Amino acid sequence: MDRFENMRTFIRVVEAGSISGAADRLNVAKSAVSRRLKELEIHLGVELFHRTTRQMNLTDTGRAFYHQCVRLLDDILEVELATSQAHGTLKGSLKVALPSSFGLMHMGPVINAFLKEHPQIEFDLDFNDREVDLMKEGFDLAIRIAKLADSSLIARRLAPIRTVICASPDYLERMGTPQAADELIEHQCLVYSLLRDFEHWHLTDAKGNTIKTKIRPYLKASTGEFMRDTAVEGMGIVLVPSFIVYKEIESGALIPILKDYQTPRIDAHAIYPQTRHLSQRVRAFVDFLVKRFEGTPYWDLCL
Repeated sequence: MDRFENMRTFIRVVEAGSISGAADRLNVAKSAVSRRLKELEIHLGVELFHRTTRQMNLTDTGRAFYHQCVRLLDDILEVELATSQAHGTLKGSLKVALPSSFGLMHMGPVINAFLKEHPQIEFDLDFNDREVDLMKEGFDLAIRIAKLADSSLIARRLAPIRTVICASPDYLERMGTPQAADELIEHQCLVYSLLRDFEHWHLTDAKGNTIKTKIRPYLKASTGEFMRDTAVEGMGIVLVPSFIVYKEIESGALIPILKDYQTPRIDAHAIYPQTRHLSQRVRAFVDFLVKRFEGTPYWDLCL
């Protein structure tokens, strides 16, 4: 039994959605594809598919095995290329999970620049604010903006993420500018609905004291861009990462307030599983990200 050939066949069945589709892509008989799948399942001692007369669906075990097969065969290809070519051309797929706002606003130019240097890399990008399970869902790495819990994952710091309290000139003219944190309760506040506690903002005063500031949520939303645009329209005061509102601050559409207080700060990290062999693709991309984001982030230059 050729295990690697059977794994390649299994991948093609998953991608094609059927044995006949995989046979066409591999230019072999359907019976050969069926035999390879059967050999693989017997060798593993598990069922990889739920089979019906009309379709084949991956089992949970089959889905996890698919992601592992893709990564393994990509790594083998990478090793072969590194051995046969002087500079080891990077080739293969990178499946990356990205936070929605940061990913859409700031990762595009970085990824495009990386692709210009390594045109044989194939990206699979998932823009989503949920916390993905890298191993279970087959991600090579994730960009995560959060206080990281202890885990088996490796984290590389990319950039500091500052937050800022701001409002439009129109709102401040109509409603007044709060001079102290406790005055926020009198204002319309726009809040991120995915926070565990969206009725308080945690600020630090000039003496270093942490203040749990009660606010009145006027509007809750799960996306920072919507809150930014609502604030620009004069609908309230918003506390958001500076990378979301830096252009509006530069243009004067939003004005930072309560600048005597420190707002929450966290970091953006690249995280990836702690495995015995780290793919050269992952290593190169993470190193590229660290280099690209070093120094003061361009979105903080307006603060």
